[in-house]
Amino acid sequence: MIIVPIKEGENIDRVLKKMKRKFEKTGVLRELRDRQKFTKPSVKKREEKLKAIYIQKLRDQQDAQ
Repeated sequence: MIIVPIKEGENIDRVLKKMKRKFEKTGVLRELRDRQKFTKPSVKKREEKLKAIYIQKLRDQQDAQ
């Protein structure tokens, strides 16, 4: 359960934005989407490897600059 404390006189839009950010950080929606379809473990591993390679390339480029 997500609890967002509201301060006196705080704008409701700001409170909603905080709640939305907390909700996204929990990863509930992402997990729900992942559970809608089955993905083979080998495909998951392949995607994780490709993502790791991509991130490593970005970090190497940052170090070179």
